[in-house]
Amino acid sequence: MFTLGVISDTHGLLRPEVINALIGSDAIVHAGDIGRPEILERLAALAPVTAVRGNVDVKPWAESVPITAAAEFVGTRIYVIHDRADLARYPVPAGTNVVIFGHSHKALAEWRDDGVLWFNPGSAGPRRFRLPASVGLIRLDRVGVEPEIVSLLP
Repeated sequence: MFTLGVISDTHGLLRPEVINALIGSDAIVHAGDIGRPEILERLAALAPVTAVRGNVDVKPWAESVPITAAAEFVGTRIYVIHDRADLARYPVPAGTNVVIFGHSHKALAEWRDDGVLWFNPGSAGPRRFRLPASVGLIRLDRVGVEPEIVSLLP
């Protein structure tokens, strides 16, 4: 079983609870609004990181972070974008099995009729809009995809 840790909207804050939730991940996806480059460095100490730039990632360090990313883990094709409203400009590639996004700070694991999982891990950074802090885990194997939203705070 391959475990993909999924995080978004850290806005420069990497809580200890995030590290605890993502320990043991085989890879990590950050779906944007990173906030500081140190966030990616600390996540990379846990597992290889695929990251995209969010709307708050405007400083020079973020120029090297792509707007979208595609990756494949255990035969599962993943597409990452920060704001799903940008899919009109950056459409989901054919054959994608999981679309990961952030921006709204609202966690979501939704299977669409076409069999594609749309996944937002919620916000792991400063709490906003009275929404809970959370990350996601997606467990992958040759048989299927199992998403989970992990609450970080009581």
